[in-house]
Amino acid sequence: MKQKLYSIIYASVSVFMATMIITFPQEVLKASQRGLDVWANVVFPSLLPFFIVAELLIAFGVVHFIGVLFEPVMRPLFNVPGVGGFVWTMGMASGYPSGAKFTARLRQENQLSKTEAERLVSFTNASNPLFIIGAVSIGFFHDHKLGILLAITHYTSNFFVGICMRFYKYHERNRQSTQHFSITKAMTQLHHARIRDKRALGKILGDSVTQSIQTLLVIGGFIILFSVLTEILREVQIAQFISGGISIILSWFQIPGELALPLLSGIFEITIGANEVASADSSTLIKAILVSVILAFNGFSVQAQVASILAETDIQFTPYFFARLLHGLFAGIIVTILYVPVYKSLQTTNETVIAAIAQPSVDNIQQVYLMFEQMGFIFTLSALFIYLIILMKQKERL
Repeated sequence: MKQKLYSIIYASVSVFMATMIITFPQEVLKASQRGLDVWANVVFPSLLPFFIVAELLIAFGVVHFIGVLFEPVMRPLFNVPGVGGFVWTMGMASGYPSGAKFTARLRQENQLSKTEAERLVSFTNASNPLFIIGAVSIGFFHDHKLGILLAITHYTSNFFVGICMRFYKYHERNRQSTQHFSITKAMTQLHHARIRDKRALGKILGDSVTQSIQTLLVIGGFIILFSVLTEILREVQIAQFISGGISIILSWFQIPGELALPLLSGIFEITIGANEVASADSSTLIKAILVSVILAFNGFSVQAQVASILAETDIQFTPYFFARLLHGLFAGIIVTILYVPVYKSLQTTNETVIAAIAQPSVDNIQQVYLMFEQMGFIFTLSALFIYLIILMKQKERL
């Protein structure tokens, strides 16, 4: 009976979306173009190099090397193996859903147990500095100082999520105990891992490119899908109806009800929601709180991407979703606490130590983001062309 109910729900939702696409073709086209623009100009060119390099690092045994070195740190802090340090670092640098992809990849390599992978994916799927400072702070708010506050909040709250999730299935026995720092053992593990991979260098390079681009194509599909879904919900007034309930909840925290609809948009798709929050007429603190929560929650678009990646393994999605709620709670609290000591202090003087250190990094991130906007589409087309060539050659060999 339960499965029949699921069948009816899935079929009804599919029919509803198909009907709405036919009913609002112009609005759907614009939403699709908006999603495609974000994916082709920013997401694809910014994530592809990280994905390819990560595949190479796994193939050449560097991840095993990192795993041995980071074991004395990652195990006591987060109750995960040392290879989690690689996923954590790459996840922060490249942004979501990289943490999920690398966790799933290491689970497939049997370097993580099922429970360890569920702990790891819960706090390694973060936004990257390029998006937080380049797109949100500079692009939407036109205020790079806010980007510093949002970045500190996002990564600090994510760290606390990792600390909390270390207690997930805490009594389950670990596969190995904490090891001591050893360069020799790390090099040995690297060598053995490389030897076990029987693929030729050309094969490794080709597989790295094709696997990375295939993942990014799936990500692009989800971005466009949820961009369209958000627009459909607006057109049929469902979004406005739901935002009415959200506005009641926001009023409990003294947040204006007008921000309910932008928050709902962010719950579905981060970029759209953050842009609408930035355009709203409200105080900077209120908008910083909502954007921090949106970034922490990841949005259903990113969560769907994560779910599709985890579906290839035995990693459960539920711990990751719970961690997103926890991340949103921590982010809202921390951004409120740090608003005055970080953001206000940066506004009052440019001679503080934080501003002196952060300003060059912010300028660099802004330049990189502008470069992606200008050259991203050309890079994406070139990468897809290379992908087709490699794919055709692989099929010829078969």
